Amino acid sequence: MAKIYIDAEGATRGRLASYAAKQALLGNEVFVLNSEKAIVSGDARMNINDFKFTRTINTIKPEKGPFFSKDPEKMMRRTIRGMLPDYRLGRGKQAWHRVKCYVGIPEEFKKEKLEKIKTKTPFKSMTMKEFGEKA
Repeated sequence: MAKIYIDAEGATRGRLASYAAKQALLGNEVFVLNSEKAIVSGDARMNINDFKFTRTINTIKPEKGPFFSKDPEKMMRRTIRGMLPDYRLGRGKQAWHRVKCYVGIPEEFKKEKLEKIKTKTPFKSMTMKEFGEKA
């Protein structure tokens, strides 16, 4: 069981999440650092509308979203959770507990060698921090 330190700066969120989920399923402990600097690709308005949604309870009082956290590290962890087979049972649950996400680089990880996920920067994009502020 190895420890993998991933620098999310400049990496596309989905590609980084699929790589982290695969490594966690292989039994490695995954630490995603600089979560706020990961890139969300696509049109900003469309992404924000997908993040927010409207739901009604008994069709009397509509409650408007978002119902998910806007913190970049929690959004990244939730994206990785979506790449796991079933995060509530079996090996998916075990892999889910091996994933940790952080904003910035904590002091304990400053000396570790960080992996970079190489991706092209899309034309329409924003960072996770900007996405959380606008959503």
